[in-house]
Amino acid sequence: MRTSYAIGLLYSTTGPYGAIGRDALDGALMALDEVNADPGFGFALTPFAANPEGVIDRYHALCEAAIREAGCRQIVGTITSLSRKEVLPTIEKHDALLWYICPYEGFESSEAVIYTGACPNQHIVPLFQHVLPRWGTRAALVGSNYIWGWEVNRVARELIGACGGEVLAERYLPIGSTEVGRLVQEIRDKRPDFVLNNLIGPSSYAFFRAYRALADSDPDFAPDRRPIVSCNLTECELALIGPAGTGHLSSAIYFEGVDGAENQAFRQRLRRRFGAGRRSSAFLAGGYTAVRMLAEAIREAGTDAPEAVRPILHARRFDTPLGRLSIDRRTNHAALTPHLGRIGADGGFALVDSAAAPVAPDPYLVDFDAAALTRSVRGAARPRLKRVK
Repeated sequence: MRTSYAIGLLYSTTGPYGAIGRDALDGALMALDEVNADPGFGFALTPFAANPEGVIDRYHALCEAAIREAGCRQIVGTITSLSRKEVLPTIEKHDALLWYICPYEGFESSEAVIYTGACPNQHIVPLFQHVLPRWGTRAALVGSNYIWGWEVNRVARELIGACGGEVLAERYLPIGSTEVGRLVQEIRDKRPDFVLNNLIGPSSYAFFRAYRALADSDPDFAPDRRPIVSCNLTECELALIGPAGTGHLSSAIYFEGVDGAENQAFRQRLRRRFGAGRRSSAFLAGGYTAVRMLAEAIREAGTDAPEAVRPILHARRFDTPLGRLSIDRRTNHAALTPHLGRIGADGGFALVDSAAAPVAPDPYLVDFDAAALTRSVRGAARPRLKRVK
């Protein structure tokens, strides 16, 4: 009889960021089913899936149930930084391990978390390396009123300030709010070179639609003149935005069209499972990648105990749809390849730029070279992204 390991899957598949949660869960379950069908693993993974519905007060109880009642020592889940921080004390108390796949604001490192999502030097830094020299340094910053919006906008202010630029407006909306009229009016009045969008869910979708209406009435706000740029927008939300997203930009560690044998094979399996029309995204590929990496580490360790799994993650490199991943033993963050995509009329992203190699994680931005960014803005050679040695 095969050994079975319980794996917690803690994603909000309904609520304000339900589209992201559904993609992440689908990816994780796809990987879990592949592992269970492969006799080469010699064990089975049993999912304990829970849906907090985006309600922060539910995360702690569901995480506690996964660990204490279902016996999960590995939890793949949470989307927002608020929810991650809500469950982290529980994860640490029980010596469990949380797999966090989402882009986040950085300035955190925990022995109890494996961070396979992008940190600031892998999302906003490469985004601004592309945007600031091309569109200018006068920006408007908008965000949802919680940790992600506050902190990414704080980093943005520092990057813009280092280049001698100016933040013309910085505004926040409650999570789920669609009252974007005042934001768009202020942007119309102040006419920034670009808008950094850190809104999430329905707030973001409403903002894109209102900005499109502004561009229809004033072509100076067309995407090729004053774009919306994002650090967390992927394919799974484009259908909810509709044509209003066309032409705007986002950075991500994965887009559906990224080259590579692993991604091509992944997309073929994805189509067989969900049908030809199903798009991939950084969240779907990220959920898949986390479970596959975990399964490979369990196979090598012979146990799902976090203290046995962690050293294997630090010692190995993993071929994944996101590219070849390694986990930094100092910070538990992944080396990742940033990409920049432009939303197309087909509801996907066209690749605009990519790093030449995986970028070493720098969650505290201690190695960031502001002078190089300044030179690029002033017309010198573009700065190079720091690569993995």
